Amino acid sequence: MSRTLPLFPLNTVVFPGMTVPLHVFEERYRTLVEELLAEPDPAQRIFGTVAIREGFEVSEPFGPAGSDQTHGGQSLFRVGCVLQLTEAERNDDGTFEIVVVGRGRLRLSGVLTHAAYPSGEVELLGDDHDAVTAPELVERARSLFERYRLQLSQLHGEDVLTGVLPQDPAYLSWTLAAITLLPLPDRQSLLEADDTHLRLAMLTRMLRDEMRAMDVVPSLPAVDVARTGWSPN
Repeated sequence: MSRTLPLFPLNTVVFPGMTVPLHVFEERYRTLVEELLAEPDPAQRIFGTVAIREGFEVSEPFGPAGSDQTHGGQSLFRVGCVLQLTEAERNDDGTFEIVVVGRGRLRLSGVLTHAAYPSGEVELLGDDHDAVTAPELVERARSLFERYRLQLSQLHGEDVLTGVLPQDPAYLSWTLAAITLLPLPDRQSLLEADDTHLRLAMLTRMLRDEMRAMDVVPSLPAVDVARTGWSPN
């Protein structure tokens, strides 16, 4: 199903179920937040996000749509996430502190620039909660993540990435994708994976690679562990 959604590109990948705090300071996105807050139904306070490819700035205006989606001189990934605004606080200077939750995936086909803020022509992508995923793959991913969490906690000198993992394989795959400390290209490839089985298989490989890297260079990953959260709602 295709539709037009307000678009708020970010320099990170957001996954379904992921809770993200954002500081909104640009005038166009402040306008977007104000319009979302004017919507009486909280469930309809939705917009889209796609990640900005590494190496591009975020302050330029949007450029025209094309096969390579652009944000001025910036290149945007085509698969992103539908976000719902769940909390908002206006600061004295007119900026906002907001909290958003990922509600599902989208594929961007075009960027529209005629409004006060950019919008995207998007296709809403379905989930695969009813698909069959091999139980042994689910358990392997859980086991590897527990080893990864222990190894990371030892490096930090305290417990990190604590919490109960979901039982549902699809929710589990999104949770692990959200909280495993991975570089942006790996996170984007997980978002683009079209089924749970593939996503969990990719995660097991990435977790092994991360643990091997920590064994070779025992230093803390350059990602803030507490930057995002997970919400199954």
